Amino acid sequence: MIDKICTSLEAAVSGIADGATIMIGGFGNAGMPSQLIDALLDQGARELTVVNNNAGNGETGLAALLKAGRVRKMICSFPRQADSYVFDELYRSGRIELELTPQGTLAERIRAAGAGIGGFFTPTAYGTALAQGKETRLIDGKHHIFEGALHADYALIKARSGDRWGNLVYRKAARNFAPIMAMAATCTIAQIGAVAELGSLDPEQIVTPSIFVQRLVVCEETQS
Repeated sequence: MIDKICTSLEAAVSGIADGATIMIGGFGNAGMPSQLIDALLDQGARELTVVNNNAGNGETGLAALLKAGRVRKMICSFPRQADSYVFDELYRSGRIELELTPQGTLAERIRAAGAGIGGFFTPTAYGTALAQGKETRLIDGKHHIFEGALHADYALIKARSGDRWGNLVYRKAARNFAPIMAMAATCTIAQIGAVAELGSLDPEQIVTPSIFVQRLVVCEETQS
């Protein structure tokens, strides 16, 4: 019997090693798997490379992971905002690396990994510091740069509900990066608000099919 539901948050994040690359879903707080992040903080893995849209808010969630010194490198599109002071201090003091990627490019790099594509050419960032060292090509009269696919060892995501096989349904825009991150990671761990009976989920509403999910953990449902 296939049952991917873990008995605890601790079990869900077990085995994540030092130096792992981890994708974390969420657009700010919307869709952020905060309880999985807290479990990762307790688990103790260090020297992590984290892929996320931003670089944490305040001192909770991803920002708490940064503050604890667990992250070696951030790959994101929006590292600075009013309450991203934890990342800002770490970066200015040279204690964390940053790979800045435009938001659309970040999403497409993740999607490319899940689709088995080695990379793609895009005009975005051509002629800027972000293009340094990257292959360029003239396509239809416009300059493009090559961006490689972005893979991860783990993806931590959040869904509204899922069945024990790992089919996932999201709440509105809280899905954001989660579906493509699930496809791009070797092991996807999903925090879900409720367990659905097999066959009860409308197939048209399942955004992430079970083949892309390896572990589930049930957490109290929130509205983000």
